[in-house]
Amino acid sequence: MTERHDPRPHPPETGWFEIRVKGHLDERWKAWFDGMTVGHETDGTTCITGEVADQTALHGLLQRVRDLGLPLISLRRVDIDLSGEATPEAR
Repeated sequence: MTERHDPRPHPPETGWFEIRVKGHLDERWKAWFDGMTVGHETDGTTCITGEVADQTALHGLLQRVRDLGLPLISLRRVDIDLSGEATPEAR
């Protein structure tokens, strides 16, 4: 029997993510997002950024977005540079 191995490195489960939704999230809902940074952007969107423990936690955050009825604009994994700024992950 021959085993096949994927030569690509597997990303770690933990990572920083940015979830962008349409509209501004009301202050009372920020606690739903497990200590992530929730910021209102000038273009009328809300950006939810922070560390996510694993895929299960990420899916839980996306379910909360759905439960609040917020239109999802984007989801992306980000790297954090030395200044603490989130930057798009290069792949």
